[in-house]
Amino acid sequence: MTTKTLTKEDLAQFTGTEQWYRHPLMRKVLFTDGVKYVADTAGAYWLIDLIAFSQVEPAVTAEEFQVWKLAVAADCSAVVTCEDGNSNQVMKQNLEFTDFPLDEISFYFTDNVILLPREY
Repeated sequence: MTTKTLTKEDLAQFTGTEQWYRHPLMRKVLFTDGVKYVADTAGAYWLIDLIAFSQVEPAVTAEEFQVWKLAVAADCSAVVTCEDGNSNQVMKQNLEFTDFPLDEISFYFTDNVILLPREY
C-alpha cells in the first residue's frame, strides 16, 4: 500500500478548470483539472475509468446529470455509487480493496465531463 497525500483542503482550490483532459479509451469523456489532480495524487485513474466505462450502461447513460460517490470503509473496502442528482441510486459497485486516501469523494458527470462538485 502506498502513502498518498490527498486532502479535502487540496480539493478546495479547484473551482473551475483551465484545461480539459480526454479519456484515452472513452474518447467522448473529458475530465477537469481537479479530477486529474485526484487521479494523479491518489493514483486513482481506476476511478476515472470506472465512471467513463459505466457510460455504456443504459441505466447510467439515461441520466444526463450523475453524482458519483466513493465511500471507503475502515477495512479498506469501498462502495462506488452513481446517483441521478436526486439521491436515486442508478448503479452500485462494491470494491474489496482500495488504498484511496480519503474516506469519501464525489464527482459529477454531465455533458460528457467528469468534474469535482466545486468545479460545476
